[in-house]
Amino acid sequence: MYLLFTLGVAMIVSQIAVFSTTIYLHRTMAHYALTLHPSMAWIFRCFLWITTGQKTREWVAVHRKHHTFVDREGDPHSPILEGFWSIQLGNVVHYARALRDKNILIKYTPDIKEDIWDKWFFNYGLLGVSLGTVILCVLLGLGWGLLAAGVHAVTYVFILSSSINGLCHYKGYKNFFNTATNLRFVALITAGEGLHNNHHGFTHSPKFSVRWNEIDPAWPVIKVLNTLGLARRVKKTISEQKG
Repeated sequence: MYLLFTLGVAMIVSQIAVFSTTIYLHRTMAHYALTLHPSMAWIFRCFLWITTGQKTREWVAVHRKHHTFVDREGDPHSPILEGFWSIQLGNVVHYARALRDKNILIKYTPDIKEDIWDKWFFNYGLLGVSLGTVILCVLLGLGWGLLAAGVHAVTYVFILSSSINGLCHYKGYKNFFNTATNLRFVALITAGEGLHNNHHGFTHSPKFSVRWNEIDPAWPVIKVLNTLGLARRVKKTISEQKG
């Protein structure tokens, strides 16, 4: 029974990381589809720090380069160029390889500046992940906490994130003419990111779903944040852009 509870905690942590990734890193920072209240942005940054250790500027730079060279030479993680399994299982390797070129930050993220929180805390990804692991160990016990942290890491890195860059450029259906695809079941577990063809069709839309039977789990969260004054839409949704 405690094993199931631990696995449930790991899945919750992974979903916190996924929602923080899509709302803050992707829709807010990479594409400016919405803006977040500074306090809400800080919360998302803190969540990302203790669950993934990712640096905002690095993630955004790699993602913007991906949009510049979608599935052609220069794309940092294309299954069309590198092979499906290379991306699905080794997406993190391709991500790290892209960041070896420090010019990527200068070219793709000149608009993102580091603040005092980055310099003191958020730039130290290993520290953040270690803190997150310690929190899990305090809450669950040493062994169970380490198990939860490990399951979360494997789920987020090798299943959730990699499926967006791998599977959603390889299999699925399309609403728009681009090389990305939509997979509804991936969208359900990645806070809408699995509606990848829709996103590539309208990159600045804060909402990824188009059809009635497409679910973007992050969209209701964004609407609640908007109602509370913690987020503001900047760009029109896909449906609004289509008229």
